[in-house]
Amino acid sequence: MLDRIIRGSLRHSWAVLALTAALMGVGSLVAFRLPVDVFPDLTAPTVTVLTEAKGLAPEEVELLVTFPVESALNGASGVRRIRSVSGPGIAVVWVEFEWGAEVYRVRQIVAERLQAVILPAGVERPALGPISSIMGEITFIALTSDRLPPIELRRIAETFIRRSLLALPGVSQVVPIGGDVREYAVELDPAAVAATA
Repeated sequence: MLDRIIRGSLRHSWAVLALTAALMGVGSLVAFRLPVDVFPDLTAPTVTVLTEAKGLAPEEVELLVTFPVESALNGASGVRRIRSVSGPGIAVVWVEFEWGAEVYRVRQIVAERLQAVILPAGVERPALGPISSIMGEITFIALTSDRLPPIELRRIAETFIRRSLLALPGVSQVVPIGGDVREYAVELDPAAVAATA
């Protein structure tokens, strides 16, 4: 059988060449029409929960912030797994849902569960991260200065650096943490208020 195929191919070499050229043409056409994605998104629907806990060490963040957030999210419908990272003053929790879950519905489930979380005084309420792929990276950038106080560094981070980073393509969220937050206090003089009344 194999001998007959080889003999026939040698005898009709023009047909073999024509068939080869046709297959190469069809293959090239199909290859150029295929959608190409360098980094295909192979992750299940995921919601990122960010919680800022100023002044707490990673161990305290894990115990007082990350654990209560994870406990509140455990058992939510469709949750496949929960992962977390506790750093100095911040907790990041990733809640991964089953394949095919609709992203807005899973965000609503997470937001409802987070309403029941009880956190220590001074810890901000957990916030949902932007809708983005888990393939994206969370990068921490530190600002330091020998001349500027922490409150000025925080102002620069919020007003200039955050806006510049958000203007870059592919950056979905920038969350300044740490430093001193500027506060305005209004102190009333009771005697002056009584005099004007």
